Amino acid sequence: MEAVRRLLDLRHRGRAEDLPAVLAQAAPMLGAETAAVLLIDYGQLDLCPLRGTDAGVESWPVEGTPAGRAFTTASDAWLATDDGGRLWLPLLHGAERLGVLELGVKAYPSDEARHDMNVIAALVAELIASRRFYGDAVEHTRRRLPMQLAAEIIWNQLPPLTFAVDGTLVTAVLEPCYDVGGDAFDYAANGDVLHVGLFDTVGHGISASALTTLTLNTYRNARRSGLSLVDTFRSIDKWIRAQYPGSFVTALLAELDTATGRYRRISAGHPAELLLRGGRRIPSLPSPNTLPLGLEHMVTRPPAVVEEQLQPGDTLVLYTDGITEARDASGTLFGPDRLAAFMLDAQARGVSAAEMMRRLIHAIISYEEGELRDDATAAMLQWRH
Repeated sequence: MEAVRRLLDLRHRGRAEDLPAVLAQAAPMLGAETAAVLLIDYGQLDLCPLRGTDAGVESWPVEGTPAGRAFTTASDAWLATDDGGRLWLPLLHGAERLGVLELGVKAYPSDEARHDMNVIAALVAELIASRRFYGDAVEHTRRRLPMQLAAEIIWNQLPPLTFAVDGTLVTAVLEPCYDVGGDAFDYAANGDVLHVGLFDTVGHGISASALTTLTLNTYRNARRSGLSLVDTFRSIDKWIRAQYPGSFVTALLAELDTATGRYRRISAGHPAELLLRGGRRIPSLPSPNTLPLGLEHMVTRPPAVVEEQLQPGDTLVLYTDGITEARDASGTLFGPDRLAAFMLDAQARGVSAAEMMRRLIHAIISYEEGELRDDATAAMLQWRH
């Protein structure tokens, strides 16, 4: 309890960078010799010591390490050493994976001790999430490369990558994380309705990020004003046309009733989402069913809302064309069939949703030999009611 009290003091004073020193003081109270916070970098490749941590604490790659296993599986991982061992506990803020808590101990802890350590890990995750905006320590830790201004603007607009409530989960991924400008996503859970939007803005760089910012905030304003999907589409379309005439944004605007599984969406010039059910791919919903946002004045009919009744366990994969139009050295597209096969294989292996998305984006990067030609964004919805 003394360790808890010391950590809770940071709620009222202190910054994220003060956490390492408090943890070092609290470690003996947990039966540990050392304690350190390792945060996942933006590329989701490495677990890096939080700024302010003792210089002797090392980074760990996600792939092939016990620290990485704790992160990818959201479960404890252990490594025995000559002087005892190290224990890594996942740092989860809700369903969002922040990194791991690394503890140096003399012997493998008892079940009761590990339970207490996981309580501390949960508290540490809450403190990181709440303290991160009072300084730049978390950002300095997570950045392995300089972030371009366009990407800075977009990342500051986005919600957490993963969210879960009452058997429904949404998780997303965005690349290139240090230079993205035209892709974005958003979601909100209000009552029994999960709202999801995926956007792909024409262009790149600052001009694209400015248009994306307008699109995201107009979407939120319409949603918070209680507008229907059709009226939300019209509101975004109107503002894009007024502020950026001649520009456009492709989008999927969706609503999922988490109580019934009723899925409704508008595809504005956007690729159709994948629907995975029972280990196989279900035929895609009609797409697109209207022109991109900013171009509605070119047609006379209102945008249609497509509906689908989901079944428990269904997975929807929303993506921008940077995913399926990735090309290998021979020019072959990654394509929706390869995307579906990748996701179904990961599901069959029991990979978690957030980890599937992390692996997917690195598969896309590898497919394009390390350098994306376009922004690549994907979001996954799982309904298990």
